Amino acid sequence: MRVLAIPNSILASPSAILSRLVSEPGLFIDNSGATLTEAFLGFLFGFAIGIAAAIATVESRLFERTFYPIFVTSQVIPTFALAPLLVLWLGFGLEPKIVIIVLWVFFPITVNMVKGLKSADPGVIALMRSCRASRFQLLRFVQIPASLPYLFAATQLAVTYAVLGAVFVEWFGALKGLGKLMLVGAYRQTDLMLASVVLVSILALVLFVGVRLVARLAMPWLRASGK
Repeated sequence: MRVLAIPNSILASPSAILSRLVSEPGLFIDNSGATLTEAFLGFLFGFAIGIAAAIATVESRLFERTFYPIFVTSQVIPTFALAPLLVLWLGFGLEPKIVIIVLWVFFPITVNMVKGLKSADPGVIALMRSCRASRFQLLRFVQIPASLPYLFAATQLAVTYAVLGAVFVEWFGALKGLGKLMLVGAYRQTDLMLASVVLVSILALVLFVGVRLVARLAMPWLRASGK
């Protein structure tokens, strides 16, 4: 940086980072697209698995006793050790990236969805049962609406985890992606590396805000209350 007399090869200045972004838009768009594709697919699978696991946990005591401890155990697996193995086993394609992202995404979705489903008003559930509502009707009209604040709170975290997870696994082997650019830039191209970091931050922030906007649309009662 100019003020501190630090050479760009050690720490690029903000102007150098901006210049790199402006001078090579195609490079960053192409690699951002790769990272977003990985993040989207991993998030989609993780979200679906998380929702299904949460419903099964609430609906089946046997499922909860059998699989919930496994879900918890999966979170203590060191992904930094698992990622290179997945790349070795599955190659440099989408598969290892999706697996890692799913591991990062599904657990917060599952835990918060379970908490949300169990937060449904017991009085409303008792009333619905007195009207002979089916289990599906209870789930659809009472438990799922009650779980939405918990679900969207988890989803805001999950989308950022998805982007960070994609970058993380790209460090261990990828043909393209912002994580790949970071590695390339680490070898005396700090403007490239930091430009990639800026883009990752922007992507994660945009997705976080996007989920928040969707949550406000999906839960108009919260919007009306000013939350």
